Amino acid sequence: MKRWYKYIKPYLPYFIIGPLCMIIEVAGEVVMPKLLSVVINLANEDRLTVSTSLSIMIAMALTAVVMMAGGVGGAYFGAKASVNFASDLRSEAFAKVQKFSFANIDKFSTGSLVTRLTNDITQIQNFVNMLLRMALRSPGMMIAALIMAISMKPSLSVVLAVTIPIMAIIIVFVISSAFPKFTRMQTKVDRLNSTVQENVTNVRVVKSFVREDFETEKFGKANRDLKENAMSAVKTMIILQPSLTLCMNLTTLAVIWLGGKTVVAGGMPAGDLSAFITYVTQILSSLMMITMIFMNASRAIASAKRVTEVLDEKPYINDSEAAFPEARVTEGKIEFRNVSYRYYKDSKDKVLDGISLTIEPCTTVGIIGSTGCGKTTLVSMISRLYDADEGQIFVDGVDVRDYSLKNLRDGIGIVLQKNTLFSGTISDNLRWGDENASEEEIISASEAAQAHKFVSGFGEGYETEIDQGGTNVSGGQKQRLCIARTLLKKPKVIILDDSTSAVDTATEAAIRTAFRTTLADSVKIIIAQRISSVMDADKIIVMDDGRITGEGTHAELLENNEEYREIYNSQMEAKEAM
Repeated sequence: MKRWYKYIKPYLPYFIIGPLCMIIEVAGEVVMPKLLSVVINLANEDRLTVSTSLSIMIAMALTAVVMMAGGVGGAYFGAKASVNFASDLRSEAFAKVQKFSFANIDKFSTGSLVTRLTNDITQIQNFVNMLLRMALRSPGMMIAALIMAISMKPSLSVVLAVTIPIMAIIIVFVISSAFPKFTRMQTKVDRLNSTVQENVTNVRVVKSFVREDFETEKFGKANRDLKENAMSAVKTMIILQPSLTLCMNLTTLAVIWLGGKTVVAGGMPAGDLSAFITYVTQILSSLMMITMIFMNASRAIASAKRVTEVLDEKPYINDSEAAFPEARVTEGKIEFRNVSYRYYKDSKDKVLDGISLTIEPCTTVGIIGSTGCGKTTLVSMISRLYDADEGQIFVDGVDVRDYSLKNLRDGIGIVLQKNTLFSGTISDNLRWGDENASEEEIISASEAAQAHKFVSGFGEGYETEIDQGGTNVSGGQKQRLCIARTLLKKPKVIILDDSTSAVDTATEAAIRTAFRTTLADSVKIIIAQRISSVMDADKIIVMDDGRITGEGTHAELLENNEEYREIYNSQMEAKEAM
């Protein structure tokens, strides 16, 4: 409870007033049958006068108005409390996900995180709303109606002593069976969401390979799994309502039969029997409402457990207690000292193995090597997207673990291998680099990235809307916009991870030329497959199988490094063949 109280505390008045309003409604529901019984008893005894009828009618009308006010107030404050509770919970969960490293996200999967922040929190919200409206109302009505029934005819109330335990046993059995099924059902929702997200995100690949039927079948399987698990949970709950209704009807019949005999024998007024039957109905209805609370609680508890897993997850990469809050990236000197890394900690295979490397300020460094040799992982460790298993990485003489993540990443700009644009205008996307950038700065960065010309060709220019994922611009245009976005950041270290692969060589050369002036004081690290992209670099790093196999200028590597020479010769031969 302590965990959830912080989401309750800001809205505590709503959490208190809502249930109190429902108690007002309960008081009215308990009073109504008593007033009606008075009318019936007086009528049977020929003592009902116009003034008495009018007085009771007014009392019943006022009671109804008070009940309505209580019901509306309870619904309003319950909704307000539950919506705000869920909003704050969702915000904190989302903020926690933003702190996750890649390893944390991989642990849950993207689809699962989406489900937990939407469907699961909605389940909790619905339960909180129901709890506020029913937690005091149902037990309150059951207790009040029970007191009224016993006060009217204790001997007739014995029927309830048989019915209530039977209903309680049914409730416990059904709820205990349903809980694990609801937990499994939420896992199936995860899988379905992951399937949908993967398919929609990669729809172009699906269509280009004509795999619609395969994806439809995969979705169908996930959908069937969810349906079967949902039906399994629902089947358990299906028997609950009819069973309770049967108990309720049998109890009512028993009360009518026994009560009727009592009335005929003169042991009870007819009006009191009418009120007694109403109270019995209220008692059993309240018990059914309590059952609904438990039923929703079983699903909400399963969802709460999943949300708690997100909130309790500790990011693999975060600010250390020894971090220097004042440390900033000022020059961009980078040093790797015997760095090794594994994607899976229990794996014997190292993605990086014993890397030692120094990159001086204001230099351009190219990194080249076969696919999967560890190039991207190497540069990702500079900004702590990954942390080394062994060894250390220094930026400006400070261990990267001793920077705050914000300060470290503020000083480093990365244009990733997979370029991403967000929904919004081109200008909005570029301002990710600097939210306060002027129009002149945006144009200057775009010119350096060779993006200004094609952006100007759009009807709306920099106010052109980008579709989700940047699907309405080409791959080369997307790469250049991402480069411009990073240039606006004015980083001391800029990393280009094969980020010009979709542009022609002339455009790439123009971008590199612009870098010499735009980023003259910055370290430029270029990962590339084409030797032409790095041959002018101050230093070129050759990598293979997680190790550095060569280091030097283009001329030095051609002379001394066989692997580099083979790459160069194969690319030159391919170029000549074209």
